[in-house]
This record gives sequence, structure tokens and C-alpha cells, in this order.
Amino acid sequence: METIIIIVFALGYLAITVEHSIKIDKLIPALVMMAISWALISLGIDSFGQWFDSANHGLVDGFANMEHDSKMHIMEETLLHHLGKTAEILVFLLGAMTIVEIIDYFDGFSTIKGFIKTNSKRKILWIFSILAFILSAIIDNLTATIVLISILQKIVKERDVRIWYAGLIIIAANAGGAWSPIGDVTTTMLWIGNKVTTGHLFIYLFLPSLLCMIVPTLIASYLPAFRGNLEKVENNDDTPKNKFSSTMLYLGLGGIVSVPVFKTVTHLPPYVGMMLALGIVAIFAEIYSNSKFALSGIDSGEHSEHSSHSPVHHSLSKIELPSILFFLGILMAVAALESLGILFGFAGTLQESMPMLGTELHGEGVSDLVVLLLGVGSAVIDNVPLVAASLGMFSEPIDNELWHFIAYSAGTGGSMLIIGSAAGVVAMGMEKIDFFWYLKKISWLALVGFIAGAVAFMFTRTIF
Repeated sequence: METIIIIVFALGYLAITVEHSIKIDKLIPALVMMAISWALISLGIDSFGQWFDSANHGLVDGFANMEHDSKMHIMEETLLHHLGKTAEILVFLLGAMTIVEIIDYFDGFSTIKGFIKTNSKRKILWIFSILAFILSAIIDNLTATIVLISILQKIVKERDVRIWYAGLIIIAANAGGAWSPIGDVTTTMLWIGNKVTTGHLFIYLFLPSLLCMIVPTLIASYLPAFRGNLEKVENNDDTPKNKFSSTMLYLGLGGIVSVPVFKTVTHLPPYVGMMLALGIVAIFAEIYSNSKFALSGIDSGEHSEHSSHSPVHHSLSKIELPSILFFLGILMAVAALESLGILFGFAGTLQESMPMLGTELHGEGVSDLVVLLLGVGSAVIDNVPLVAASLGMFSEPIDNELWHFIAYSAGTGGSMLIIGSAAGVVAMGMEKIDFFWYLKKISWLALVGFIAGAVAFMFTRTIF
């Protein structure tokens, strides 16, 4: 039965990887393999010789000799435990996504466009790279990419030039998301899973992530694509459509940034702080939307559309529900493998077969090469299941450098292919960037940045 479950997972994983070829959204195979995996576990519960209790972080004693009803009870408790942990991540993401959509409802991101006052291609490259690095740490790398490419489309007329900027935005956004607990889904998973803390994440990963952004941007700034000036910078429409744009931008970003502080002070799960932040932002959104001056800059048709919804209802209708369902499916599918102890057996084999590269990590001794290969693998395979699998494979304590290296590798390694990260996929869709163009022009820059950051991490951990 274990073999069948592994085959189901492998087929589902393959379908997720080639979603662009088979034209089936990745949430579908994720949900199917999750449901089938747990159904097979339930049907074959008496055939399993071991069971991993995630709540107590250990194998259940005497599981093989238990009665059927006892095994089913343990399975149901484990399933409920994993659903609870997954729900923490999903509710957190729902809150963050809703706050971002509320900011967009008030046209808050138009404030960022006003920061760009130059025609120099090189200066604009650095402005967008730095903005991507900072924004992705606050509102996550996917949203930061969408916002910045939308602004880019209003500033850079030539698409051939614009796709170069988009490529560097992908690298910078993924680098920025790696050092923040709210900047990337995989880092959020590690944070909520009590594998990393905000302070140590910053100490270990800020410098590596910064170099991962700076090195490719510095090299690219000397390429022919970024020499000279743009033909025209369109700044004719700098006036925000909403008088509360700037207020909602800073309020929303401040609310998201306050979540790690809330967790540190109260020791409550992060989703509680995110719900508080969402509630406060929503209060001001409702107040401002009822103001007779709120939509003064929006035309009558758009005014009518906005006024028929509350900002919160409108924003909730625009969040990426397919992404939420994908995370549900993949995390619960990986939980099935973890519960059977399969991931731990795989981790042991992996550690024994890989040679040690550089300094051995603390704990049980996980090769640096294993983590680097995980980063390279995240360019081909979605990094969410890779990190989810690592949570089940390794048992190092909180803030062990292994978890920080995984956060860096999985977060930035996806930049090496345009399909390797959510930021890359959305940029590919927004600008119709060709896979092979990215592979030829941008991938090597991402690889150089990835290696520079990895070397910096190895240096950083020897200090801390």
C-alpha cells in the first residue's frame, strides 16, 4: 500500500510540474492526490507497521499490534492535527492577500509610481530591484512582482526592454521574500511551523538575500539592454484615483509588518495577528469608502461598481483562491507521506548518499549539497512541496541553520527558471515572456546571485 501511495504522490507531483504542458491547473492534481493518499491510508490502515505522530514528534509505540479502531482513531487525530497546521498557513495567507487587495482597491500602489523620476535605464533598474527586494519582504514576492510589473508597463513603452526589467524583478522579489517570515510562502511555512524565528531569519539571511539581488543587478546594469535612457517616461497620470491611496498603502503595509511583532509579544500563532491587522485595515477601509470624497477621482461607472460593494467584500472576491486550494492539497498530501514515516526514511538515505560539502550543518549532519540541490530543484519543481517535504524529513531544532539555508535555497533557487517560482510564472503571464528567452538571458544571472548568496550564508553561519 505504501508503494501505491508513493506512486500516487509521484504522479500528482509530475502533473503539478508540467501544468503548463497539460493545461491543467496545479490545484487539481494537488487536491486529487491529497484525497486519494488519505483514502488509501484509511483503507489500508491495518497493513502499516509504523505511524508517525506529528503532534508528539515521534513514532507511535506498538502501532503494528493495535486494534483496527485504535489505528483509525490515531489516523483521525493525525489528520486533524495536519489540517489545523495547514489551516494556520492558509488563514494567514488569506488575511495577507485581503489586505493587499484592500490597498489596491484604494489605488494605494500608485503612490510607488511617484517615486520614479528618472529616464536612465540603469537607475530605473536599481529602483525596481530595490523596490522588489523591499516590497516582497512585506507583501510577499508574488504580489510585489504583480505590482511592480503593472507600474513598469506604465513607464517603459518598449516590450523588448520591459521584459529585461521583469527578469531582474523576479530575481529581486524572490531574494527579498527569503529573509522575511511573510515574504514567501515557503518561509512562512517554516516560520509558522516553528522552525525559524523572525530575528534569526533576518540575521542569517538578510546579507545572503541582499547579495542574491545586488550581484545580478550589478552585472545586468552593465549589459547593453540597460544602457542609455528610455524614450519616454509617462508620468502624466501620477495623481492617485483615491485621496486615501497613500494612507491605505502605509496602513496596510504597516499592518502586515506588525504581525511578527504581535507573535513575539503575545506568543500566539501568526494568523491571529494577521486577522487583527486585517480587522484594523478593514475598519479604516469601510470608513474611507463611505466618505463622499473617497472616490472623487474615479469615473461614474467605476464609482458605481465600487459603491455597490464594501471594500472588504470586493477584496475578498479578488483573492487567489486557487493558490489557497493548491497549498491545502499539497501540504496535506505531504502530511500523508510524513505520517507513514516515508519522508524520514528518504531523508536518511539522502544524507548517507550525499557527500559533505563545506561545513557540516548542526544536528544530525545534513550535507550543504543536499540543500543546494533542493534550491536547484525548486527551479524545476514547485518549492512549496519541496519545503513541505523537508519539514517532514529533517528533525533539527528551531533556528538550526539547516532551516535557514532551506529557506534561502528554496526561496531564491526558483529564479533560475521562469517557471520555478510564483513570481516568475505571473511575470511570464503578464509580459508573455518566452521560457527559452529567460533561460538564455536571465537564468545565468539568477544562478550567479544564488551562488553568491549561498557563499555568503556559509560565511554568515560561521560567525553566528
